[in-house]
Amino acid sequence: MKVDLLIIMAHPDDAELFCSGTIISSINSGMKVGMIDLTKGEMGTRGNSAIRIKEATNSARFMKVEFRDNLNFKDVYFKNNNKNKKLLIKEIRKYRPKIIITNSLKDRHPDHEKASKMVYESCFISGLSKYKTKYNGIDQNKWSPELILYSIQDKYLDPDFIVDISPFFKEKIKSISFFKSQFYNSKIKEPNTYISSKHFMEFIKARSIEMGHSIGVDYGEGYLSSKKIGIKSLLQII
Repeated sequence: MKVDLLIIMAHPDDAELFCSGTIISSINSGMKVGMIDLTKGEMGTRGNSAIRIKEATNSARFMKVEFRDNLNFKDVYFKNNNKNKKLLIKEIRKYRPKIIITNSLKDRHPDHEKASKMVYESCFISGLSKYKTKYNGIDQNKWSPELILYSIQDKYLDPDFIVDISPFFKEKIKSISFFKSQFYNSKIKEPNTYISSKHFMEFIKARSIEMGHSIGVDYGEGYLSSKKIGIKSLLQII
């Protein structure tokens, strides 16, 4: 299956928090979107791997993505090594995305930085014809996405551009709400964490407002780009 947009994130819920408005907007515009989580987020204080996979599946179904895979890398412990990159390259060549969105280049959680670096290196290697991979016993062709986009997560980074997600902001919040084990829920008595406070969800909303405000809309999601983005007409930016 070929997709237009592939989301590759370290943990279940990374995408929902920082790019789900873009995902839903893209699907509504007719793009095919798929998702890959590198880990199950099993080292998180709250919940467990089974719960988080169920939450991720329900959220993906709500957003109407084509698929959501998990590479089962070890949360916190996974390495940006040749073995893991080869597994990721197989996925990139399998789905042949035009655009990839991944984790932030610089962030509080070290897995996010590892993931973004791994995605960049894997995309580069995926475009090398002499790097051989097989999927279901069949040789894969090389593939390079046209663009890699890095989400902006906990640490603020000045975006290269911002997507207006105003029409889909309620859906963004709904997609996050499927992760009941991780975020604020008055019915859950597990230990409070950095992301389970009321303030964290207010931060997510405030970041969306901040990004939107900077382009004159209600809500936005910002991205850094792997390269300069060219346009053929000024009409594309108004």
